[in-house]
Amino acid sequence: MEAAATRAKSDEMSVPSLRELIREDAQAAFERDPSADSVSDITRFSVGFKIVRAYRRQHWLYEHGHRRLALWLAMRARVRYGADIHPAAQIGRRFTIDHGIGVVIGGTAIIGDDCLMYQGATLGMTGKHGGKRHPTLGNGVLIGAGAILLGTITVGDGAYVGAGSVVVDNVPPNTTVVGNPARVVRTHACPLVSDVIRVTDDFGKSWIMEA
Repeated sequence: MEAAATRAKSDEMSVPSLRELIREDAQAAFERDPSADSVSDITRFSVGFKIVRAYRRQHWLYEHGHRRLALWLAMRARVRYGADIHPAAQIGRRFTIDHGIGVVIGGTAIIGDDCLMYQGATLGMTGKHGGKRHPTLGNGVLIGAGAILLGTITVGDGAYVGAGSVVVDNVPPNTTVVGNPARVVRTHACPLVSDVIRVTDDFGKSWIMEA
């Protein structure tokens, strides 16, 4: 926990360059991919990493006043990789997309550090136009394959969204939600003991068990 706190404090104090962000993304993808033998494997063969790298470059251009060029490159990346990330989206450090095909991230979405998304996940809106209209993810959030998160909801730090879930309400920190509509099925009983959890079933019954 001290190491994580130190890294978080270091992140707050430093402003990484574009190259540093991409390097961190590659390292994070390698650490999460058991099929990769090296970071070089990630940079050469991982479509998910290529999607994230393309977004980083487009976001840099968007933030530095090259809006049309960023949007044009995003359109090309959408055709090439089958994923749609708006250059205006704000994505934190060490972001990983596993596989990546079909991922959609809207322009007002905010994603914290150390997040992981699987293929087919969507951070979309509910029809609202103007202002904040896409989800906000905290740090260390995992979004499962095919999950759909809609509107100006907030997903707390350390939360997991199960594959195929549809989320239209806020998700508390350190919980797992599944289903359509998504509901909490697992909650960390004690944040100091990560392998002890409280499991809650569909009828509201809860019990303590080891993770």
